[in-house]
Amino acid sequence: MSGCPRHHPITIPTDGTPLAPSPTLAELREDSAAVPLLYEDGTTGWLVTRYDLARSVLEDPRFSQLPQRMPAGDGSVAELDVDSDARAARQAGNLLALDGDQHSKIRRAITSRFSVRAVRAEREAVTAIVSQQLTSMLALGNRADLLADYAEPISAAVHRHVLGIPEDLASEFDRIFVHGAPDQDAFDFTRTVLSRAETEPGDDVLGDLVRSALSPAEREGVAHVLMTSGRDSVAYLIVTSVVALLGHPDQLGRLRADPSLLAPALEEFQRFGTMFVSLFPRTALEDVQLEGMIVRAGESVSVSPVAANRDPRRFSYPDILDTARDSFGHLGFGHGIHGCVGQQLARLEVTEALTQLLSALPSLALVSAEQLRPGAFAHPVPIYAAGSAIVSW
Repeated sequence: MSGCPRHHPITIPTDGTPLAPSPTLAELREDSAAVPLLYEDGTTGWLVTRYDLARSVLEDPRFSQLPQRMPAGDGSVAELDVDSDARAARQAGNLLALDGDQHSKIRRAITSRFSVRAVRAEREAVTAIVSQQLTSMLALGNRADLLADYAEPISAAVHRHVLGIPEDLASEFDRIFVHGAPDQDAFDFTRTVLSRAETEPGDDVLGDLVRSALSPAEREGVAHVLMTSGRDSVAYLIVTSVVALLGHPDQLGRLRADPSLLAPALEEFQRFGTMFVSLFPRTALEDVQLEGMIVRAGESVSVSPVAANRDPRRFSYPDILDTARDSFGHLGFGHGIHGCVGQQLARLEVTEALTQLLSALPSLALVSAEQLRPGAFAHPVPIYAAGSAIVSW
């Protein structure tokens, strides 16, 4: 990227946590808008750390989602151990690796289900799911793991509801997509639920897919992506927001006094505790000039929402959690045409989960949280893990 000071290529720093990112990111950001980054395949690209350049990259169609090379040190994307039909489905319907008209075609088939209006209609169902899980957690006594006993079950149940997973397959969905199973199991499950939906389409995402003009491979590909994506980030945001609040009693008191402030405060939780240290990289299809810099054709760029969301050029006193600030415009859900398609649903889930938890448990306290210590990233794309968070009341 011409126009940036030259460094030796770096690797993504691993000494940060969700609420206290690596200080190296701040140092890099102050030095330059982007620094050379080493990728697993031996190529050198760029890590973008400043907010304005990050937005510019994410909204520029001259960047491609392919190839999906990962930053060095975080593990390359392993080839899926699946059958040939699953490989074809991934190629046809994987929103995370599509560009242009094909990406638009696939995304259009599902976006109406995740619109503000559609999500508003799910409020009653989400409220009931959260209430039921809160009751189950309280039945454990006066201590629980916020991740395993609250956040993950809520995110999984809402995912199943909105997608249209049959109730008798709920435990199988959780086994595969929450607890982890072989790749082929995930595709086999995807085919099973699509087959059922073809017989009796529901008022849900799977119903929309089987009624759409997408090919069978495209349906399978996008359905698989929707089952594997988003649920973990919702669970992460629930846990991280609670851990942040329990460490900031002044902010907790403010939200307890007026629960209606939780919805806008969620944007600050997403800014302050961003999950993605860097997003899936974008690769320039041609020489691209942005913010006075040039990305050469073939160079990959990894945008760091963690760094951009703490850029003092965009957010004043960015290392302070302030639930009263206007944090809209953060990059916690990404940005541009590849921004998180389910972000409105995520907002509803997390807001409801926090509202009910804080209302029911005035004595809620943090016992321990794995995310307060640096740990391994949760994916070849460098993201923070929610980790176990033990709470008492």
